[in-house]
Amino acid sequence: MLLGISAPANSPQIAKKEATKQDAAKVETATFAAGCFWGTEEFFRKVPGVIETRVGFTGGTTPKPKYDETHDGHTGHAESVEIKFDPAVVSYDQLLDLFFKMHDPTTLNRQGNDQGTQYRSAIFYHGDRQKKQALKFKEKVEKSKAWKAPLTTEIAEAKTFWPAEEEHQKYLVKHPGGYDNHFLRNISFDHSP
Repeated sequence: MLLGISAPANSPQIAKKEATKQDAAKVETATFAAGCFWGTEEFFRKVPGVIETRVGFTGGTTPKPKYDETHDGHTGHAESVEIKFDPAVVSYDQLLDLFFKMHDPTTLNRQGNDQGTQYRSAIFYHGDRQKKQALKFKEKVEKSKAWKAPLTTEIAEAKTFWPAEEEHQKYLVKHPGGYDNHFLRNISFDHSP
């Protein structure tokens, strides 16, 4: 004789599944390119409310690019960081603020010694709300005159994100003191008319 056993609707197993679904619904994704992805990831992964980061490539045309393939500029991809975050803890605007302070958004296709389109400054938005926020925040940064030169930051819709090889994930955790040209500028984007 076979008995069917199912959990009652108010069981802990069902409650846990529902809580997990609700938690997943609260997680948002942001994608930024700010030069070498090792340093960019290192900044974002330390932010309270950031749940997960991974480095990779987006914004180009070549499917499944590898790290070595992106350095001649022919793939069109930017070294990027995809961020999963809890908007109840850290807002998208706070991530934008950090993005514009951790790298120089006025240098076209360059950050420090790193040159090429793969090192461009870019915000890859996920949905209309992020697009509006990114455009508004970029305008705020421009009006603040915190950066003396015009911004070169591209704002584009997020397309397929191709994760980089495992050796590049959390690179500066694996290689403390490794190459990084990112630093936090002590600047404000608040603008008084």
